[in-house]
Amino acid sequence: MKVQQYQQGQPCWIELATHDWAAGKAFYQALFGWGADDMPMPEGHYTMLQIDGDDIAAMYPMPAEMEALPTHWTIYFAVDDVDATSKAVTQAGGEIIAGPHSVGDAGRMALCTDPEGCRFALWQGQDHIGIKRSQESNTLCWVELACRDTAAAKQFYSQVLGYQTQLNDVADFEYTEWYADEQAIGGMMAMTAEWGDTPAHWMSYFAVDDCDVSVTKAQTLGATVCVPATDIPNVGRFSVLNDPQGGVFSIIALFAAQ
Repeated sequence: MKVQQYQQGQPCWIELATHDWAAGKAFYQALFGWGADDMPMPEGHYTMLQIDGDDIAAMYPMPAEMEALPTHWTIYFAVDDVDATSKAVTQAGGEIIAGPHSVGDAGRMALCTDPEGCRFALWQGQDHIGIKRSQESNTLCWVELACRDTAAAKQFYSQVLGYQTQLNDVADFEYTEWYADEQAIGGMMAMTAEWGDTPAHWMSYFAVDDCDVSVTKAQTLGATVCVPATDIPNVGRFSVLNDPQGGVFSIIALFAAQ
């Protein structure tokens, strides 16, 4: 469905920083059927990824100063006042990497890290609110924080974005759901020793019609499987994938509501 506006704390945009723009664009277009609108920039192109002309994500080639970073997705959260929220980030123990600054007439943004070093971005939309569609296939449907200190993360994001939280015991581990404006928008899980030295991160989930079919398609396009297609009781069937350049993302086929 079409999205007209976002409330404070809701995920509102997602952006891929890639080392090979052309290859990354080809992969995601083939996997999700996205259209593309390429806009020239000094480093190459900033590409709006679209469904029927509606922006649902973006991608860009990383400049030289970002070469040390792996290909990665960044999730943006809607805020009413990016300058005030940026101050809240630092007051709560996070850092501002870039901004706040305006992006033409589109909006105003800041790139941040939480106290555990996990990257995320803030977006105060003006002419561009962010993702124009939701609750349909090939769009962002869930975001998930994996971190080692869930208590500290809960305090930080509640203070910065105004989240409420609710425990949702899934299988044999504790799972926290984030609520923005009384809507569940994402979750959080603790990273155990099994995660090794993987840094804390926000994971993006894209809705698909059939998880297994999409996993097979992704593999034929050069992706690798981190977590094979797995059922989450009463929720859906998901998989975690690495795109051909190592960018991590998840897909999920949601079960129909009973």
